[in-house]
Amino acid sequence: MPRKPNYDRTALIARARDLFWRQGWAGTSLKDLENELKMKPGSFYAAFGSKDALYELAMDTYAADGVARLTTLVEAEGALRALQDYPKLVISRDSAPAQACMLAKTVLELKPRDHPLAARATTHLKTMEGLFTDVFAQAQAKGEISADRDPTALARRYQSDLMGLRVSSERGDIDARLIADEIAQSLSLL
Repeated sequence: MPRKPNYDRTALIARARDLFWRQGWAGTSLKDLENELKMKPGSFYAAFGSKDALYELAMDTYAADGVARLTTLVEAEGALRALQDYPKLVISRDSAPAQACMLAKTVLELKPRDHPLAARATTHLKTMEGLFTDVFAQAQAKGEISADRDPTALARRYQSDLMGLRVSSERGDIDARLIADEIAQSLSLL
């Protein structure tokens, strides 16, 4: 009977996610991962197979967390209020290793290399866009947003605004909270 691993796989993936999020794919070596996860090379390969496989798991975790945060917010506050509060939520995570979106960073870094992880990140971004589209449609159904607006177009603009907000927050010389407030106010005008 194989031995059961003596590590928490979920916790290791979360630590790897934070390292990749902070340093990027190319900036994170196998040695960095082994040190961060406190694993020897053989254990690392047995647990995850490869750096790319672990990066994919880390990205999947990152994307699932974003979906869960927005879904919870919508359930608690309703569609429009969630859309207004979400920008503040994504830049107020003091414990985040970076403010910029890990998925966007992955696309920017790996798309020029035609790396499959860029396609995976794009798929996650499209999933989030679909969720934003659904939330805009919910707000329209409640009469909170004009029904003559295309919810997909609104979702794409909103996602683009969030990515710009997160990059602005990363800069440090801009009060991104003011931009988040502007995004929230602009939703009241739709």
